[in-house]
Amino acid sequence: MNPLTLKQISEHLDSENSRDRMIALASLRQFPADDAVPLIKKVLDDQSLQVRSMAVFALGVKQTDECYPILVRLLETDPDYGIRADAAGALGYLEDGRAFEPLVRAFYEDTDWLVRFSAAVALGNLKDPRAHDVLMKALDSEEVVVQQGAIAALGEIKSIESVDRILRFAQSEDWLIRQRLAEALGHLPSEKSVSALKYLAKDAHWQVAEAASISLQRLDEAGI
Repeated sequence: MNPLTLKQISEHLDSENSRDRMIALASLRQFPADDAVPLIKKVLDDQSLQVRSMAVFALGVKQTDECYPILVRLLETDPDYGIRADAAGALGYLEDGRAFEPLVRAFYEDTDWLVRFSAAVALGNLKDPRAHDVLMKALDSEEVVVQQGAIAALGEIKSIESVDRILRFAQSEDWLIRQRLAEALGHLPSEKSVSALKYLAKDAHWQVAEAASISLQRLDEAGI
């Protein structure tokens, strides 16, 4: 099957069949952002949440000057929490420093845990050290996935000062928390990180042990 042309993609995006619209969005991957974004915008208010979600994600990948303000608007005003979460994630993909404030507001003010989780992860993707305080707050969330996102993000922003606080998760019952911790510590060079990673390298869950071993190797190569 031959790849769709831009004209065909535009026609598919007008189809009444949501599957056609999703195929069209997926086909935009082969086109440059300047060609793709005008077509992505056609379905940002689509009746299908799945199509909208794909379109929002695409704005984080196909980056033009238009993408940032659109994503901030969706993050701050869209009535659907899933779309707000998608917008937060897409802002992380943009790696645009301007997204720091909107993402912090979303974390503190949004009522849905999925949006707060996406905001925490996105703040890590920005690699902005100013996110430290927000992410430390996220560690105290009642939602385990928010804690996971915060631990990973603290590693992304290389927050050495967070090591003491995140080490309390080394004995978490949730193996994904322990895995995120093992991965994060590989970006946080310190003697305490090495000690904790040696402990996690013996974890009963193989993915935790493997992540710890990889992080130990990374720190060793860095001379820690």
